[in-house]
Amino acid sequence: MIENKKYAQKHNFAFIDEATKKEIRRKLLKAVAIPGYQVPYSSPEMPIARGWGTGGLHVTLAVIGKDDIFKIIDQGSDASVNACNLREFVHQMTGCQTTYDTAEATLIQTRHRITEEELTEDQIFIYQVPQPEPLRSVERYEYKTRQMHGEADYAKMWVSLYEQIVRHGDIMLGAGYPVKVNHRYVMAPSPIPRWDVPNLNNSKALHLFGAGREKRLYAVPPYTVVEPLEFDDIKFHTESFAGTECYRTNYKKAFLDELYFDDGSKHYIINDSNFLDKLDAGQEPKQHENIYINQIEA
Repeated sequence: MIENKKYAQKHNFAFIDEATKKEIRRKLLKAVAIPGYQVPYSSPEMPIARGWGTGGLHVTLAVIGKDDIFKIIDQGSDASVNACNLREFVHQMTGCQTTYDTAEATLIQTRHRITEEELTEDQIFIYQVPQPEPLRSVERYEYKTRQMHGEADYAKMWVSLYEQIVRHGDIMLGAGYPVKVNHRYVMAPSPIPRWDVPNLNNSKALHLFGAGREKRLYAVPPYTVVEPLEFDDIKFHTESFAGTECYRTNYKKAFLDELYFDDGSKHYIINDSNFLDKLDAGQEPKQHENIYINQIEA
């Protein structure tokens, strides 16, 4: 008797149907070819609501293979609810190996952070993006923002930054600080902190961005120039943790979170959980290098 294997599995590999995955991959190729340019795509339905990481999940499921090793973090943590649920979903839909180790992973999905450990040429870094349009704060209409990008007309953005300096003495933008990619497009680098923005510049890894709710994909290829917007006399700067260090490792050159103990005392701890675990274990993971980190005294 011939066994019908066509419907032996209850789901397609990586959940999304093959035609849709091909469409996403084609759009990603265009995004890689035009760094920083937002490419519209179909944003298929997923078993989670749009706005909860569907864009990053679309990209991950479109490019992942059975031999990939998958890691996902949520604001630096491998153990958050978002990270754990999406990790289990990807594992069940693909059967691929999962890991907490940044160096071991071939595919890393993130929400709002770049790992402290340096990425390599063999890795793909995928972002969940809530708002892909960097001009939304200065222009409400989509057709106008598309025209502004097409003409490289970023005057409104520069005026907005100047007004913040006049009123507050500094550019009052934190997470998602706008950057110019390959000397052409202004891009929203997902709500990563300023600390992570310099790590996009000339990165060895391929960075892919997915905004499911807004139906946009964009990319930063390896070894691409990514520059934060700044004036000649008012320079970009990262978050300052001067005078603080991780209370567990005494390490100073990492993005730190505040912790308040039961006695009311305030302490700081490294945000990247895997980087923290490695330092705690006496390892020396290779960290990203940039001029801002190098200025911090060890």
